[in-house]
Amino acid sequence: MYFDPEIHRALRLKSAATERSISDVVNEAVKLSLAEDADDLAAFDSRAREPALDFDKVVKALRRRGKI
Repeated sequence: MYFDPEIHRALRLKSAATERSISDVVNEAVKLSLAEDADDLAAFDSRAREPALDFDKVVKALRRRGKI
């Protein structure tokens, strides 16, 4: 895997500071990113049955109510 030299330097420093391997630091970051993706997909699934809103109507309604 190739990292930009500055990113690689930051990883080496974090690895040394936390007494963990670069591989462990990267694996944790990837796992966190994938967990966020899973949460996003679950949120999309839970809202799949909601009706679609017309953007123009929403903006006009906000303006009518003095919100924008």
